[in-house]
Amino acid sequence: MKLNQLLTVLCFAPTLVLAAAPAATMYKDPNCGCCGEHAKHLRAAGFQIKEQPSDNMSAIKQKYGTDVASSCHTIVIGGYAVEGHVPAAAITKLLKEKPNAKGIAVPGMPATSPGMGDYKPGTIAVVLIGKDGSVKPFGNF
Repeated sequence: MKLNQLLTVLCFAPTLVLAAAPAATMYKDPNCGCCGEHAKHLRAAGFQIKEQPSDNMSAIKQKYGTDVASSCHTIVIGGYAVEGHVPAAAITKLLKEKPNAKGIAVPGMPATSPGMGDYKPGTIAVVLIGKDGSVKPFGNF
């Protein structure tokens, strides 16, 4: 490979890495419509979401240790579980900071959260689920 070709490849390599969207699996209740709307929000933010219907969401929540949060879907991404209608910005922060935790959640189903209605950024309280099952604030998104 000539030096010019190598330099061209090296110049574009960071762009290719940044362009790779985070891949995730969304386990969801097959009878729920808001899960798909939340997946649309995440896809619009650059995430690759595989939707996986499940008739036993309780078992999935127990498997990932997120049964402290009640929601209709669980997303598994980057070694973390994400419960409920968590905004894309919170998931991005989670993946960037890599806290020692099981994941994050939005308790309940706020009407202003992504996938539930008219999302209002900054209004959604997200919690961090610790390895020990403890819950503490992660931020408003």
